[in-house]
Amino acid sequence: MTRAPIRVALTGARGGFGRTFLAQLRSIDRMTATQLIDPDVDGVRTLISDLGGLPDAEAIPGHDDVRWDEIDVLVEASGRVEAGYRYVAEAISRGIHVVMVSKEIESVAGVSLATAARERGVGYLPGDGDQPANLLRLLDWVEKVGLHVVALGKSGEYDLVFDPATGILDQQGERIDAAGLVDHLFLADDIHETLAARAEIVAPLKRAAAADSCEMAVVSLYSGATADTERMHYPVARPSELADIYARRSDGGLIDTDRAVDVFSALRLPGETSFAGGVFTIVTTGDDEVWELLAGKGHIVSRSGEYACIYWPYHFMGVETPLTIDAVVSGATPFAAPRHHTVLAARSSAALTAGTTFEVRGHHHEIDGVRPVIIDRDDALSDTDEALAAAYYLLSGARLARDVAEGELIRISDLEGIADDVRAAFVEGVRL
Repeated sequence: MTRAPIRVALTGARGGFGRTFLAQLRSIDRMTATQLIDPDVDGVRTLISDLGGLPDAEAIPGHDDVRWDEIDVLVEASGRVEAGYRYVAEAISRGIHVVMVSKEIESVAGVSLATAARERGVGYLPGDGDQPANLLRLLDWVEKVGLHVVALGKSGEYDLVFDPATGILDQQGERIDAAGLVDHLFLADDIHETLAARAEIVAPLKRAAAADSCEMAVVSLYSGATADTERMHYPVARPSELADIYARRSDGGLIDTDRAVDVFSALRLPGETSFAGGVFTIVTTGDDEVWELLAGKGHIVSRSGEYACIYWPYHFMGVETPLTIDAVVSGATPFAAPRHHTVLAARSSAALTAGTTFEVRGHHHEIDGVRPVIIDRDDALSDTDEALAAAYYLLSGARLARDVAEGELIRISDLEGIADDVRAAFVEGVRL
């Protein structure tokens, strides 16, 4: 039985999400952080001090130190697939609710973990404040009011800020000469012509991230949406253009398949409002007079009047997550049970030799030598478990058992050193 206040344990407490969550929790009497789990115990203690103290919080280095009988809700934010999976699996087995923030774990084992939670009678939800849960909430609202969705997605983490006066384009401190963008600040009649020109100009910048693909794969689990193309389109777009750009291809836009997930790079001028890594849906319109009225109020409607963009320009990370804690404790089930409509798989980006060891690196959790791709579940399946396409983050810490040519999908049989429990969770989930 959940007590008041709700006792919350947080893994990955030292990270940026942890700070936003713990800072907000100080203002909420109905829940309290008790066990803050992170290998960097000293860092967690410093964080607690920086926040002015968290009276019930104790820094815990790892799994063996967790006092499970003193937890009502586990918030998993470690981002480490093996460790995070085991925290969540044990929490569920002990009847503890789970808020999942680690999209990497969700993309590999979310289906089997959610199934186990339902069987155990505990809550399991993706955490509000990160883009997957926010986009799912927006999609739910949009479809419940009867609008037809053509595309859904988010902006990339970092805006492209272009100063026409200097010709300099800035992406999170990385600056390039992009004077040619002056000629492509507005969509031409041929949208593809403008997008191609912009893409060529910004080519020196890295815009796609594994984290983006992972988040959209999580959205697919709960929504059934699929990717229009396995690497997504990543147009360089101004927010006011989204309803035109994400129109169906037959109407001059990018989209071949309705309810397609995608990511765009937000282009803005200095001083213009950021999309802030927010989320969007593109819908078809109905009555012309209604949408003319809405366009007049500033809503984004395509030039043809046939499409509109509905968006939330924010994701406030841990600031929003208390909403999910309330939901799992109350037994709310705002989303359908997850299942693999797609798989976030790994395709080699270069020829790889047997013995190559894969490691998740950097802020965006990339893996050298492979790129993340969102493929349909049917394309991941095979007659045997070993021949299944491996989930991208199943590669974490694994070794390549054979030489792989550039462009090949990595399959489970290609890998050695996968943790048995995580592998089994993925196989079970993708087979459901």
